[in-house]
Amino acid sequence: MAEALPSTENLLRELAEGTAATTGQDFLRALVSCAARALNVTGVWVTEYLAREKALRATAFWLQDRFIEDYRYSISGTPCELVIESARLVHYPERVIDLFPNDRDLVDLNAVSYTGIPFMTPDGMVIGHFSALDTKPFHLTPELEAVFRIFASRAGAEILRLRTEAEVRNSEQRYARLFASAMDAIFELDHELHIRRANEAAAKAFRLPAEKMLGRKLTLLLGESSARKLLRLAEELDAQEVFSWVPGGLQAQRGDATAFPAEASLSRFEWQGAQRYCVILRSVEDQLAAENRLRELEGEAAYLQSEIAELRHAEEIAGRSPAMLQVISSVQRVAPTPSSVLITGETGTGKELVARALHRASQRAERPFIRVNCAAIPAALSESEFFGHEKGAFTGAVHRRVGRFELAHGGTIFLDEIGELPLDLQAKLLRVLQEGEFEPVGSSHTRKVDVRVIAATNRDLHREVEAGRFREDLFYRLHVFPIAVPALRERGADVELLADIFLERYCRQVGRSKPKFSADCLRRLRAYSWPGNVRELENVMERAVILCRDDQLALRDVLPLSSNGRGVARGTASETSGVRTRAQLKQLEKETLVRALEAAAWKVAGKDGAAQALGIPASTLASRMKVLGIRRPR
Repeated sequence: MAEALPSTENLLRELAEGTAATTGQDFLRALVSCAARALNVTGVWVTEYLAREKALRATAFWLQDRFIEDYRYSISGTPCELVIESARLVHYPERVIDLFPNDRDLVDLNAVSYTGIPFMTPDGMVIGHFSALDTKPFHLTPELEAVFRIFASRAGAEILRLRTEAEVRNSEQRYARLFASAMDAIFELDHELHIRRANEAAAKAFRLPAEKMLGRKLTLLLGESSARKLLRLAEELDAQEVFSWVPGGLQAQRGDATAFPAEASLSRFEWQGAQRYCVILRSVEDQLAAENRLRELEGEAAYLQSEIAELRHAEEIAGRSPAMLQVISSVQRVAPTPSSVLITGETGTGKELVARALHRASQRAERPFIRVNCAAIPAALSESEFFGHEKGAFTGAVHRRVGRFELAHGGTIFLDEIGELPLDLQAKLLRVLQEGEFEPVGSSHTRKVDVRVIAATNRDLHREVEAGRFREDLFYRLHVFPIAVPALRERGADVELLADIFLERYCRQVGRSKPKFSADCLRRLRAYSWPGNVRELENVMERAVILCRDDQLALRDVLPLSSNGRGVARGTASETSGVRTRAQLKQLEKETLVRALEAAAWKVAGKDGAAQALGIPASTLASRMKVLGIRRPR
């Protein structure tokens, strides 16, 4: 006669008492042992279903008064297969071996009865089962079935809880790994923006140990305006959204008091009923430096392109006259030194050519040669042109600009027409020469620069100093090694040498054979006084090539015979008449220039200067004043 089973109430009480103090794996072990005793069966087990392998792994197995560890089996050909695949309770009260003869475990245990019930996720997926077997018949009454289902339900709930906990742990571990390994600085903040967590990237970015940042307000690690911005965004985030980019980024303060710009985002979330914030910072210091460098290179490229356009020829200094041999000797002596050089001479004598020769023969030959025409720069922009400016330094300064001195770092800067430089800029130039440092317009940051200065002028700087238009200290700082470039009329036979060079060059450009100089051409070249010097000679030869016919070079229509101080040139009556006409035009030109200078209060360059009123370059006006003998009255 079958042994009487306890009542349903007693079974539930025994289940509750046996499992009340345990959770997790301990709960499941207590559950199977308690159920086996309460139901008076040989074995009870709880499993997890491994769908890929079509197998069951026992998480707790009580058999014949002991626990079975690491029990795992395939469900094919077993009663458990029907439980899993039908997703319903399966009960065989007796003769289970006859029904499943291929289940070796049933045979070995001499099993007689089997009961199993699946447990599932809320969406209906089978994740395991609760089952019992006995070596005697086991009849499942409705009361026992209810209890059996309760046991299975408790087991399934615990399996789901364990799975959820495992997923949470895995998620937390993944988050922890991501948090620790992220390249961006990540802060977890409480509702008052105190730092609760900070990753290693944050510690490196702010140069502070992570533990020293904990508990501090993040706003203390930001600039004043950035701190206000973050507080305002946090308030706006509370009322509207849960995530926001920080417009314009933040200015962060490192532990060593240095600052760096950073892109930033701010998000809000809840943790255990409390409000939290997450701030992610990414330093853009290197990016901004790269962008600035790119703009500098673009500016340098644009400058060099303009230089290439202006520099039509880069020939060596040509000349065999004693005066030019002296210049060449001076260049060879001073070029290898770092000394400043002041090149003087009339307009068109080739002062820039001498400056370039100095650079090519110096130890800075591989570095930039930057030319600045001081007379061509408007006074209002001269400081920015020389030293650059920061973004927003003045109206229209939409980008940072690199100045000429910064472009010339490591190389040579050539200050042409230095006598035209405004007095206020002369003081700043003196500082660069003496200290090797300057500040761009709109910046308080001092920049160091290593530049060799070569200056040139067609003015008498001694007189400019006496007149108060040029700083005496700057003059002596520039006048370390003076080189005077002679006028073309002082170079004797160099006129013919240079004329031949220019003739060959322009004939090659237009694809003509080079004609020879006639006796008339040579006489005219020697007789003319060349007030425009080498530049004028170059222009005359270019016109002569254009007008040349039948390979016969003629200068009659290009260059008149005139006095050069060594005798009166012979010529026809029409040529003499032409000289008188030129004298009249020269007097008229002089009167016009004097009237313009008087109207401008004898101011030559700059705004409201005579050069501006006449519509000519200041250097040209200065040259003509010298040629025409115009002097400012005392």
